[in-house]
Amino acid sequence: MDLKGKKVVVIGLARSGAASARLLAEDGAEVVVNDRKPAAELTEEMDALRDFPAVTLVAGSHPAEIVDSSVALVIKNPGVPLDLPPIVRATELGIPVITEVELAAWKISAPIVAITGTNGKTTTTALTGEMYKNSGRRTFVAGNIGLPLSAIARSVTPQDVVVAELSSFQLEGTLSFRPSLSAILNITPDHMDRHGTLDDYREAKAKIFANQKDDDAVVLNADDTETYGMRLRPAATVYTFSRMKEVPQGAYVRDGQIIINNGTEIQRVCAISDIAIPGAHNLENALAATLLAWLGGVPLGTIADTLRQFPGVPHRLEFVQTVNGISFYNDSKGTNTDAAIKAMEAFAGRKVLIAGGYDKGGEFESFAEALKEHASHVVIIGQVAARLASALTAVGFTHFEYAGSLDEAVRKSYRAAKAGEIVLLSPACASWDMFRDFEERGDQFKDAVLQLEGRGDETNS
Repeated sequence: MDLKGKKVVVIGLARSGAASARLLAEDGAEVVVNDRKPAAELTEEMDALRDFPAVTLVAGSHPAEIVDSSVALVIKNPGVPLDLPPIVRATELGIPVITEVELAAWKISAPIVAITGTNGKTTTTALTGEMYKNSGRRTFVAGNIGLPLSAIARSVTPQDVVVAELSSFQLEGTLSFRPSLSAILNITPDHMDRHGTLDDYREAKAKIFANQKDDDAVVLNADDTETYGMRLRPAATVYTFSRMKEVPQGAYVRDGQIIINNGTEIQRVCAISDIAIPGAHNLENALAATLLAWLGGVPLGTIADTLRQFPGVPHRLEFVQTVNGISFYNDSKGTNTDAAIKAMEAFAGRKVLIAGGYDKGGEFESFAEALKEHASHVVIIGQVAARLASALTAVGFTHFEYAGSLDEAVRKSYRAAKAGEIVLLSPACASWDMFRDFEERGDQFKDAVLQLEGRGDETNS
């Protein structure tokens, strides 16, 4: 779409909104950026756009009047819901409403490897990106990880590759987005406060392969019922991965080895004991990344070497330090119950868990049962505290307490843990009630843990 001289409204500034506005302004569009924050809180974002006089700001609210028949396109930040007045107005007027991912994809000339899923997508995206980088190909890792796609769109050449982590919020506003390779790692209920139903959430994820053709490929998890149930839908060639059984075309585990089966030939990649990142869920991530890299032409030797060397990503089962025999792990990226359960299962024995945060509307009954099995003690934080405590009480688990801050939660978890045990921050909730994002939450956790050493007021049995 040629947007030179056209009026475009960008709703929600933040990182992707600012990147979209800049990309549009560079193309000569007349851009209106809109954010509910007051202008005084948006100086950093607007400073990045100061060289573009065609960009104007409407701040403090989301008035429907910013969209009229003169607007050619509306771009919404992934965090912006579809029921905002200007978006409703655009829909009524027949004006396309897209996300930044769609806009960036129009400009990106390189193949895109797109990865989504409820859990594991950050690790899989980073690992896949490392495999491509280690093969000698210039690689951009972006999207829901690192820079927005719009920020790197002009730097990409056809010889490069873009590995993109995409959330359901980013995908729900795509119209023609077509990656060369795509993957859905798993689907469990999440963001029900936004999507309403599992069906709507699933359909948002399915947009990742909606426009792929038969010369593209999609990777699906054969061990995940929701994901595997999609295998007949894509026009793209379907490959699957499994850590539990052999698959006819894809990646799986046999006799402790990662195997790739292209349908006619079986090739060994490496031993699963060689994989540097721990946990059964990370084996699934490794299988998906292996397929995505192999399908993109990365040599198997490079894939194997990367699996042996990749240390993981910050805020995902990240070791912080050991204090008096108690090891602390930061899993702030565990923003739903399924992710938190998998994090607990990655470590042997019972552990002390810090959980809670912003309430996304999910159920806690099965999570409470998992805590009863895997946790010796739970410290609860955040908006969801009463609901989580109620679920724990309902299953007969009474070894929990509340904390009013993350620093207090770290101190209480340290007192509750015994030498040789693990304290794990895996909140099973979003961070927005107490923090800007999961990174800030994880960083504050690490700071609080690092302050424990040398405290004289902590005792452990």
